[in-house]
Amino acid sequence: MLARRSLFTVRQRPFRKIHMSSLTGPRPVDWKAAAPPISNFSPQHTSLPRLPVPNLTATLERLKTSLLPLAHSETEFTDAVRKIDAFGSHVGLGNLLQSRLLQRANEREHWLEEWWDNLGYLGYRDSVVVNVSYYYGFDGQPAHLPQSPAARAAGLARGALTFRQKLLSGQVSPDSTKEGQFCMDTYRWMFDCCRIPGLQGLDWSVSHAGAKVDELGHIIIVRRNRFWKLKGIVNGRVLSMTELEKQIQHIYDSTTEEYPGVGVLTASNRDVWAKDHAHLAANPHNASILYTIHSSAFLISLDTDMPTSPIDHSRSLWHGSLSPSTSDAPGLKNRWVDKPVEFVVFDNANAGLMGEHSVMDGTPTARMCDEVLDWLADPDFDLGVPSATPPPTPEPLDFVVDATTRSAIDKASKAAYELADSQAMSYHLTSYGKAAIKAFGVSPDSWAQMIIQLAYARFLRARGLNREGGTYEAATTRRYWKGRTETIRVVTSQSDAFVSAMDDPHVSREDRQQLFNAAGKAHIALAKTAGTGEGVDRHMLGLKLCLKEGEAVPELYNDLLYKRSGNWVLSTSAVFSDHFPVYGWGEVVPEGFGVAYMTGYDDRLQYTITSRREMPNQEFMDEIARAAVDLYDLYAGQRKAML
Repeated sequence: MLARRSLFTVRQRPFRKIHMSSLTGPRPVDWKAAAPPISNFSPQHTSLPRLPVPNLTATLERLKTSLLPLAHSETEFTDAVRKIDAFGSHVGLGNLLQSRLLQRANEREHWLEEWWDNLGYLGYRDSVVVNVSYYYGFDGQPAHLPQSPAARAAGLARGALTFRQKLLSGQVSPDSTKEGQFCMDTYRWMFDCCRIPGLQGLDWSVSHAGAKVDELGHIIIVRRNRFWKLKGIVNGRVLSMTELEKQIQHIYDSTTEEYPGVGVLTASNRDVWAKDHAHLAANPHNASILYTIHSSAFLISLDTDMPTSPIDHSRSLWHGSLSPSTSDAPGLKNRWVDKPVEFVVFDNANAGLMGEHSVMDGTPTARMCDEVLDWLADPDFDLGVPSATPPPTPEPLDFVVDATTRSAIDKASKAAYELADSQAMSYHLTSYGKAAIKAFGVSPDSWAQMIIQLAYARFLRARGLNREGGTYEAATTRRYWKGRTETIRVVTSQSDAFVSAMDDPHVSREDRQQLFNAAGKAHIALAKTAGTGEGVDRHMLGLKLCLKEGEAVPELYNDLLYKRSGNWVLSTSAVFSDHFPVYGWGEVVPEGFGVAYMTGYDDRLQYTITSRREMPNQEFMDEIARAAVDLYDLYAGQRKAML
């Protein structure tokens, strides 16, 4: 229930003069270049290769191969191949578009970056909640630390501020594999920045990392929808955990009433939020608060709910608590979902992170969280020593909320409730994990993906449905400068042959294993190819975007089978941290599923499935569980027979 404006005394804090254009647009042309580089990663600009433009013929051959298992008939496949051949012929438009794309690549640091930022994220106008944002749920507070919610938040704040200090001072080593370093460019969008809703259909992110030192180092704490500014770094020193805990406890003790839920506005449709944001920013006092939020190192939401089960923990992080009796989304009133790093601490001291995805993928924040949680789990981690001079008391930031904003909050909260309530979720842990899979001599990721393929085929068969889309798995292209992701098209003829054999009583165990091994090898090859930037989807997108005004779209792009292949009914991805008992994101098409999985545990595989509520979510998860057992038995049975 929204509190009336008259119930609150708004402190008219001295505010810095904020130029409206910095808050409401138009989007600066050089917005991305304005974020300062991190010193020890700057050499990557010249040391890392640029994302290549794949060979056109090779991409079209990979496309043909990927379409074959998705075709509903031989005629459909043959027709698609004809269009591919026409596109790639010497008289087709493909070669002209390829030459334009090569020219673009020669003129830019990264031929895809601007397109991907805009089309993949910043031009997307639905709510970022559910549709874009992701979450990581953390394991419990280490036993050697105080167990209160304030202590939990203080530990995360101390750890994250320490990571920030190490990052900015060049003490964070580059991510890497045995093949070399990964690009670290997106790490500059982790702290001191925020996404801004654009009035002209395109958002952007603003970084304050280049501001004066005394203007940075603060964090935003939100409790009962009230925003507070907490100086986490004073005179270059990260406050001790004891100091932070005292500061945060002050916020708990000083916030006993619900405040107007301005934060829920960030969960609206982006065009709606842009208008509401502009209205807020028109008031100089509110503009100053917005600047303080945008420039904060990160945000911590102190939520009042107390989730315990994996599903409750997940949903409370993903979209906050819901109130069915009032069709309201109180949890999102206590968030600011445009921040790339937003920790959430619940009243039972459970915690996690909600991440904004537009200019930074999930792996940088996964590393940051993993290191912070490792530090806190170590009794020898430096929790700091309180200074003889007490730090500044946290400062409340109370928005001026007029009738227009009150109405906007009410509409945004109801829309957020409808969005979150439309979602279903299921969760499963298998009885075995990476140790057993590796003992079988199999790639854990390929194993997990084949479980998904087998489960989905059975799911469709039980309902008499055809497959109407492909399976997306994210592959990192961070071996290249400014690289982000490419698509692994998981569905292959080999995976289909394995799936078919698993339910064919006439196929022997040995033949099923051979078919599985072939499917796994095909998957590994596709993953390696995508990781080198030699996928299908980013290249085909780039070619299409090279069309000039007035030029007809080649018929291939409107082909039914081609479009089906990019309809991601299964959107899958994996990260790993032994501190994340839950993590996930939303499905990407209405009839699809989001499948987040982990293969890094020795004793279990972890699956989380999201979908629209009308989809048979739990039924699909039941098939995941059955497929996991069947695949294990396929290999374990052989080992028993050999003993």
